Amino acid sequence: MLKRRRTMFQITDSRLKDALDFASDKHAGQLRWGGIPFITHPVAVAAYLQERGYNDNTLLTALFHDLLEDTDTTQEEILKRSDREVLDAVILLTKPKPYDMADYLGGIDRNAMAKDVKCADRIHNLRTTADSSQAFRKKYYDESVRWYVPFFKDTCFEADFLEALGHLERMLK
Repeated sequence: MLKRRRTMFQITDSRLKDALDFASDKHAGQLRWGGIPFITHPVAVAAYLQERGYNDNTLLTALFHDLLEDTDTTQEEILKRSDREVLDAVILLTKPKPYDMADYLGGIDRNAMAKDVKCADRIHNLRTTADSSQAFRKKYYDESVRWYVPFFKDTCFEADFLEALGHLERMLK
């Protein structure tokens, strides 16, 4: 059984508070599987990374990682609340439409901060698929095996990823 740990995101400075407030406003009204507020996802990704000692820019990137893709947020709004390093990582984490998975992950793989956030993002998504449809879980599992097993290889996230992937595999049986 996958242990689901609740981790609290700690606001350590005004930039993180502003970022959390901004992301919460931008994601207002959006829901995840099971009807929970979407903002719980970027907060959980940031908390996971914070627990592992990642710096504030990585935490800002985690809080902002879905803004360009899923809201009307502009690059300028992100830059106003962070810096170029964060914005560059958020841009890499944003799937262009249409997108090629190899190109998308290849770009992320060349930016350490974007890769760290993407790994935490994928782990959280794998851990929280229970409230999604069986068809979605199957598609997500297949995509994870095809693209993300190599992406996670030899990272500090590999064990957590494989544990979450195994849990999803058991849910599919």
